[in-house]
Amino acid sequence: MSVIQLLCYNIRNYIVLIQLAINGEVYSWGVYELMRFLSYLFVVAGIVLLGYGGYQIFDSSINEGKRLSEAKSFVSEEIVREVDENISENYDFYEGETIGMLYIPKLDRELPIVEGTDEEELKYGVGHYTDTGYPGENRQILLSGHRDTVFRNFGELEHGDEFHVKMENGVFIYEFVDNEIVDADDTTVIDLNRKDEVLTISTCYPFNYIGSAPERYVIYAYPKVD
Repeated sequence: MSVIQLLCYNIRNYIVLIQLAINGEVYSWGVYELMRFLSYLFVVAGIVLLGYGGYQIFDSSINEGKRLSEAKSFVSEEIVREVDENISENYDFYEGETIGMLYIPKLDRELPIVEGTDEEELKYGVGHYTDTGYPGENRQILLSGHRDTVFRNFGELEHGDEFHVKMENGVFIYEFVDNEIVDADDTTVIDLNRKDEVLTISTCYPFNYIGSAPERYVIYAYPKVD
């Protein structure tokens, strides 16, 4: 008898036990067998969930690594001291394109920035919300990412920490000034009419929540003045 046949045979027997339990016809040995089956079931379910979570992290790491290598091939390491008034001419991206890199000194993490914030884009790195601005445009720049992949350990960040947004035309440095926690469906954090530059970074919250988190942790960082 193969492993699969044996498994099917045992499952069929346990289904009979469950039916008997519902009818109140299970004796003590049956209760023991039923409890043993449920224990096995919970263990298998736990292994499956851990395996799936591990696969997601591994797959995300592979995708992120490829995009990070791509970003490193074209971003500049020169800090932008003075913004060109025609800087917007440098920004013409399509959804899914690698547009730059986010470096977080406190965590020593380099993350690729991808145009778009749908799941398809977020599996490759940090997503840039398409309708918001880019560095140097004096608008809101909105970046988003998953708390269990690109933004792991985000809870360690504090006011005063830096974010370096590296683009093809230079490095733009922002300082963590404020943060808030909002509902997952709260869109007021997006301000397309804003006329001052602010880097807004959003991720799911609570950080250790299992499943679809009900809130968002939002960071506001402003251009750092020397």
